[in-house]
Amino acid sequence: MTRWNPFKKNRPHVAIVRLQGTIGGPGRSSLTDRSTSSMIEKAFSRGKPAAVALEINSPGGSPAQSSLIAARIRRLSEEKKVPVFAFVEDVAASGGYWLASAADEIHADPSSILGSIGVISSGFGAHVFLQRQGIERRVHTAGRSKSMLDPFRPESEEDVARLNRWLSQLHDTFIAQVKERRAGKLAEDADLFTGEIWIGRNAVEVGLADGIGHLVPVMKARFGDKVRFRRYEVRRPFLARFGTTLVQDALGTIEERADFARFGL
Repeated sequence: MTRWNPFKKNRPHVAIVRLQGTIGGPGRSSLTDRSTSSMIEKAFSRGKPAAVALEINSPGGSPAQSSLIAARIRRLSEEKKVPVFAFVEDVAASGGYWLASAADEIHADPSSILGSIGVISSGFGAHVFLQRQGIERRVHTAGRSKSMLDPFRPESEEDVARLNRWLSQLHDTFIAQVKERRAGKLAEDADLFTGEIWIGRNAVEVGLADGIGHLVPVMKARFGDKVRFRRYEVRRPFLARFGTTLVQDALGTIEERADFARFGL
């Protein structure tokens, strides 16, 4: 019978946090600060992990939710004095890269897609179609700027200028995050903030990643062959798959597939 030895050093363990999907989207599978907070808090708090490893596979999404999730990871890392490693699977683009930048080190597969450090707003215009159908759009507001970029009315230069100003402010925030977290690592001769993407080794060359490697072998090389792994994922309520949420999830899945498809995935 094996006796308990209080002086025997426990095997180190690495907490794995999976961040899969779009950020702040309409479906229940999307990543938000609220949906991931419990998982992330447990990963840093249970059993004093040697490190937290982020498994990232996200094409991006909401800038605010990306910032909130990344900020929570950084706060806990500093409070608990636990290093964070990010491992990119298919893609860590836009908000997905924002999440990766919360790590102390970023590792990727040779085929991983990283970057897309930019901000996008997309929509449609249907005012010509409505005119042809004899349909009149009626909008009444209190406040000159209350209605803007209405897809059923002609686009105005003032609305576009206002939107571009907002996008520029969000872009500046994103750039500041990457520059702070990747300070001293980014290539000075590469224009990294145009929304361009980099693949695997090219991402390492320009400083968006630290190396090519996968989670288990990298963590074993860092913490020994006997390192243990504890996995944490967002839990979806069983009953949430039924009722009206089924439609919401279906729509969310379609939108998520469209987001991944922008990167050929």
